[in-house]
Amino acid sequence: MLDDLPATVTVVIEAPRLSMIKRRSDGRIDFISPLPCPYNYGSIPGRWADDGDPLDAVVMGPRLPAGARVHLPVVGVIDFVDGGRGDPKVICAAAPLSPRQRRGLERFFAVYARFKRVLARARGGRGETRFRGWLRPPSAT
Repeated sequence: MLDDLPATVTVVIEAPRLSMIKRRSDGRIDFISPLPCPYNYGSIPGRWADDGDPLDAVVMGPRLPAGARVHLPVVGVIDFVDGGRGDPKVICAAAPLSPRQRRGLERFFAVYARFKRVLARARGGRGETRFRGWLRPPSAT
């Protein structure tokens, strides 16, 4: 799944930066957050994660509209497990990540995993959900 990930990918934005609603690529609501997401969140068309959903991508930078298609370099990949299945997050940006941006992503996905665990328990879900670090660490700036 990630072995052949190109250096630059196209991402379709599903949740604009500062949105509280994450939608699936088909428009259905996937997740409602109690806090706004600090990143543009979307997926890479034609690529799938182990959880059966399109491969998630985070686009750094200013707010982009839902449905926007952007073509950006891959600067890292977050190792995330959702419901016991691999759900990596491809991080895309026009420039390398700063140490502050890397720490921000790590904190965000650690908190996001906690919210998803609580939500899964409330729905009777099973399986591990957590942030495990970087699958493909960003290069130092």
